[in-house]
Amino acid sequence: MNAIGSTPTLRIEQQETVHYDLNLNPLGVPGSVKRAIEENMYGIGQYPNIYYDKLKAAIASHCGCSEGRIVLRSSSSDLIRLFLGMHRPKKVLLPVPCSSEYERAAGALGSEILHFHTEETEDFRINVDALIDVIDDDLSAVLIDNPSNPASQLLTRDEIIRIADRCKETNTFLLIDEMFIEFVDDYEDITAVPLTEKYENLAVLRSVSKFFAVPGLRLAYGISGDNEGLKKITQTAPNFNISSLTAAACTSMFYDMGYIERSRSQVHTERSLIVSAMATSHSIRLYKPNANFMLIRLPDSGPSAGEVCEAMEHQGMILRNCSDIRGLDNRYVRFCFMNPRQNDFMVNTLLGLVEKE
Repeated sequence: MNAIGSTPTLRIEQQETVHYDLNLNPLGVPGSVKRAIEENMYGIGQYPNIYYDKLKAAIASHCGCSEGRIVLRSSSSDLIRLFLGMHRPKKVLLPVPCSSEYERAAGALGSEILHFHTEETEDFRINVDALIDVIDDDLSAVLIDNPSNPASQLLTRDEIIRIADRCKETNTFLLIDEMFIEFVDDYEDITAVPLTEKYENLAVLRSVSKFFAVPGLRLAYGISGDNEGLKKITQTAPNFNISSLTAAACTSMFYDMGYIERSRSQVHTERSLIVSAMATSHSIRLYKPNANFMLIRLPDSGPSAGEVCEAMEHQGMILRNCSDIRGLDNRYVRFCFMNPRQNDFMVNTLLGLVEKE
């Protein structure tokens, strides 16, 4: 018997396991994607348009940027390695907790990695004044995810401008990962994409995997302010690195305003409801989320994150045990927001496991 008690009864309310750990849009694959794939099956027998004009035009329309600043790759990891590889940074600063992919990418280049620890008392939100204080001439690159993962915290555009100004003074490359930005309310006022017109030392990353729930299509894109760097990327980019079907499907979905608006509306509603429900707990600490997922801290006296996640999995729900994330420990769990019925079941089960202790 573990700290939770006897092994939970296997779920009967759900037909299949629900992945609250993947942070995917609960609406699933857009219908526009399915239609575009059906209509463009002939593309399998043809090479893609090497310039991806239609896809870049769709991305530019979606993001509000010029097509000439867009860089296409199959994953965010590829883009991180590409941009860091261009700068060959000796020292890289990473606010933590954050994705382990940043550390792997910088480590693969032999960079010295410096960690900027955010504080739990500040909900793991970056203290911009403190961050600016540690950016100096010896620092080659700063990587920031906005909103942050796993804490779901957000920097405003004004705060990003302050960081970008400091990085410009010190000739430091600034990389902003906006993988989850489209889930944020009024994100158009927050995104750093418009800043790439002003800051040559800035690049912004996005991916279609999470918001459009299409990780299998394998498309990520960067928007860069580095004009000379963009020329080099264009000259050395591999031909046909995005498949014809991916290009057609993603071009269609960027214009699918019905899906985009429904997604943002549902996530906004479910985020508010889940925060209200979780706030009733007297023992769980929650960090108010800005994206489509939430980080919580379990009480010291109760079951660990591993035990809670194991018990939840018996009920057909997979949550993210955050004990392996730098800056966290075995008291932290992250979960994303699914459809209303699934969220009700997940929250009630989770609170029941923790509150009964």
